[in-house]
Amino acid sequence: MNNNQARIQVKRPWLAMMSMMIGAFVGMLSETSLNIALPQLMKAFHINSGAIQWLVTGYMLVIGVILPFSSLLTKWFSTRQLVIIGLLNFIVGAIVAAIAPNFTILLIGRMIQGLGTGLILPLMFTVAMLIFPPYKMGTAMGICALVIMLAPAIGPTVTGIILGKLTWNWIFWFFIPFLVIALICAIVGLPNTGKITRPKVDILSLLESVVGFASLVMGVSFASDLGWSSPTVLLILAVAIVVLILYAYRQLRLEQPIINLHVFKKLAFMQGAICVMLDFAIILSAMYLLPQYLQKGLLLPVALTGIIMLPGGIINAAVSAFAGRLYDSMGAKKPAIAGFAIAIIGILMLIFSNNTSSIIYVVFAHIILMIGCPLAMSPSQTHALNVLQGAESADGSTILNTLQQIIGAVATALTTSFLSLGQSAYQGFNKAAQFTNGVHYGLYFTLALAVIGLITAFTLKSEQRSTDIN
Repeated sequence: MNNNQARIQVKRPWLAMMSMMIGAFVGMLSETSLNIALPQLMKAFHINSGAIQWLVTGYMLVIGVILPFSSLLTKWFSTRQLVIIGLLNFIVGAIVAAIAPNFTILLIGRMIQGLGTGLILPLMFTVAMLIFPPYKMGTAMGICALVIMLAPAIGPTVTGIILGKLTWNWIFWFFIPFLVIALICAIVGLPNTGKITRPKVDILSLLESVVGFASLVMGVSFASDLGWSSPTVLLILAVAIVVLILYAYRQLRLEQPIINLHVFKKLAFMQGAICVMLDFAIILSAMYLLPQYLQKGLLLPVALTGIIMLPGGIINAAVSAFAGRLYDSMGAKKPAIAGFAIAIIGILMLIFSNNTSSIIYVVFAHIILMIGCPLAMSPSQTHALNVLQGAESADGSTILNTLQQIIGAVATALTTSFLSLGQSAYQGFNKAAQFTNGVHYGLYFTLALAVIGLITAFTLKSEQRSTDIN
């Protein structure tokens, strides 16, 4: 194929991408937007941190369950149909959550939203790989990464501003106008980029996927409440491991698997995927801890918390915007190494903070973290996807997005466990100091992720380029 031509010719590629980019942005914004509201929601519904985390992990759980079916769904339904259905799901979920009278209904609304995000998110990357020529791939993937990276970063800021004047319900009402705009864009400008073949559906694979991924997230989430030695937790995790092994074994042997796990045989994909997973886990664990630290450790009001996190969100957007272009000029290795190294510095600064630290210090640490994470994300993702061709591109995109959500949910649950452990180890001190110690324990986990990411980044091939596709 000519390197100057896209695999599928589309007259207005950015218009075609608009509905998916807005939908994915709102979906990812929703992933962290509630973090800053968690202390208020715990009081409103009289629940503890173990229960409230389900508003985060439950949302990601549904996304992680639906994402593995993305590649299969694109063979049964058109791109246009899937995006419209996904956006309608999200709108319904947002309305349900906005009017929720209790925690159960709120959680149901969140999970309905997760269905919408799970449908739209992988399509954004798959369609981008098809409608942009290889020489523009780094830039296109950089913009897609900007959507993924910016939304979680500014989520707490947006929520803080809303909660400064309104109730938590308005967080969900805020999503709806953007989703309606995305729906109009999908109806007006989104063509179908896939080929509908309606292959045979392997029911056993579907069941294994749902049970395996759901059990993994549920087991880790329950551990933050029941403890890691709980027989219930151990049983659920054992079921998850066994079922996921059986699922992987089956996918590798089916002629038409739900997910083509053979792409992991390509070293560049596996290395890039690991970097992306670790980077995403770093972002979600840090964004889960930081808003709570500002409110319960530094005792700052919720509106000020959102403002404090704004500079980091802006920096995140700026770095994400040019990180994709760095891949076009220098490959993935150097940006990924620099990104994880800078993120480690930011995490260490947060670890050395306490319940009397200055606001300026915390803002600076957050900014450094938000420079490092997007610097590693986009080049690593493009590095992984660019070695795939044809139908493999959709499989690779599905795998990356599935693992991001599963790892994100697991990382959030593990962070909650470390947060509780740190608080328990600091009994006898005032509540602010006790909570801050819990945050430090959570950040130790975040630091470990960043160190592993840095080591993995050194294994990337520096010569990888988007123009390698033939």
